[in-house]
Amino acid sequence: MTTGAATAKGRRSTGRAPLALLVPAAAGLVFLLLPLAALVLRAPWSELPTQLGEPRVWEALRLSLLSATAATALCLVLGVPLAWVLARTDFPGRGLLRALVTLPLVLPPVVGGVALLMALGRDGLVGRLLDDWFGVTLPFTTAGVIVAEAFVAMPFLVISVEGTLRAADPRFEEAAATLGASRFTAFRRVTLPLIAPGVAAGAVLAWARALGEFGATITFAGNFPGRTQTMPLAVYLALQSDPAAAAALSLVLLAVSVAVLGAMRERWTTGVGA
Repeated sequence: MTTGAATAKGRRSTGRAPLALLVPAAAGLVFLLLPLAALVLRAPWSELPTQLGEPRVWEALRLSLLSATAATALCLVLGVPLAWVLARTDFPGRGLLRALVTLPLVLPPVVGGVALLMALGRDGLVGRLLDDWFGVTLPFTTAGVIVAEAFVAMPFLVISVEGTLRAADPRFEEAAATLGASRFTAFRRVTLPLIAPGVAAGAVLAWARALGEFGATITFAGNFPGRTQTMPLAVYLALQSDPAAAAALSLVLLAVSVAVLGAMRERWTTGVGA
């Protein structure tokens, strides 16, 4: 056994846990898993093939997957540079900027949707200019779904990448600079490969968050089948009239979420091979 493996094993082997920790830990586990177990056990399995055969289900699932992927791509393009600025530069107000970047994590999604309307709606601060100058309208469109999902998902990516950047040794970038590389070249050729696991983990978290987004999406993009109705919106609509359909759609989202979590490896967040 190598020294690194022995160290990793030592970190995981901490002996018997005290009863004072085991009891609330077990209660927390039950609290988290009981609703999911109820969904699986009470789901109308006999009606599942019929429910999933509906075209509206596949339209909502297709739109959810496409919009979540596009939103994640937007988060990567904007969020990785933002995380680098927060982690590698020092300027007045950086703490305030970090707080503002993470604000969508705690902001009620519906409030986020209203804020997007105020900014990007037809009469919004920027939306009016987009409409007048370019004829671009974002609210109640598929593009609006992507924008709403990216708004709520980007903080997950930024936090993950910033944490990875802070853990990465900056001396590698400094060494590249001494060899004549520009800061952007050092970032692209040295830093980005080093933080790839953190970027991948942040992208997966952002994608999962975008996939499950509801409040900002329905407020900013509406709920139009085939255009803005994602799976969470379809679940909400089905719950009003057909609980069995809502349970079937929820099972699909649950399966997708489990698959995403299964794809996340420990090395993405720790850098240690499994």
